[in-house]
Amino acid sequence: MEGDRVKKIALVLFVALCGLVIDPFSAFAKDWYFKPAKNHQPATTEPEYEALLKKYDGIYIGDPSKKELFLTFDNGYEAGYTAHILDTLKKEHVPATFFITGHYISDQPELVKRMVNEGHIIGNHSWSHPDLAKISDAKYKKELAKLKARYTKLTGQTEMNYLRPPRGTFSERSLKLGHDEGYINVFWSAAYRDWLRDEQHGADYAYDHIMKRMHPGAVILLHTVSKDNAEALPKVIHDLKKQGYRFRSLDDLMAERTLPSKFW
Repeated sequence: MEGDRVKKIALVLFVALCGLVIDPFSAFAKDWYFKPAKNHQPATTEPEYEALLKKYDGIYIGDPSKKELFLTFDNGYEAGYTAHILDTLKKEHVPATFFITGHYISDQPELVKRMVNEGHIIGNHSWSHPDLAKISDAKYKKELAKLKARYTKLTGQTEMNYLRPPRGTFSERSLKLGHDEGYINVFWSAAYRDWLRDEQHGADYAYDHIMKRMHPGAVILLHTVSKDNAEALPKVIHDLKKQGYRFRSLDDLMAERTLPSKFW
């Protein structure tokens, strides 16, 4: 009996050690989240997360004293709604950032070129959408470089400055790697559960969930696979403009951070 007990303990230790070998970074991975405030006050996040973003020049919110909004979309794959979203942005003269994957740029090159031609920013969402906190440094760099190289080949654009970690997972190591590769890690302060295609509830549902999260300086995350978002976006933009908000680009946000306030 004692021998069996020893064997069981040894087996548990072996499995645990294998887990460490297979996934050495898992203990350091964190899941991004924001804390919504009431009455459209700016969202917050964990002080630890704030400190890490400050250390590595990442962002999740703009200036909470200004009625400015920063619209971003994650594009892992196409569901038929992005063209309509682009139509709305063009009509309303609203800039956006689209974070694309390798699958998206391979599958939808014309939409990516349209985004660029209409003045939007393209951000890196990695080639294959892995958890960047749980892959090796070499794999991490390859994921970003492969996407950027394909983007440059397709559009002729050589700059790609913004990175959105897939799934919102990160670690200090992954933030540092992105920073060292020349990227600004971009998280968000306004979002809702919009990425599940079999849980769409109509434009009014999307409108209500988007609007209740709005606050000065919001970096908004939406997914283009949502039919609800595509249908709600015109009214969202129209009503937010009526409330005195201005839609700015991430480039504007970074310029505000680096240039003297007299320019703004």
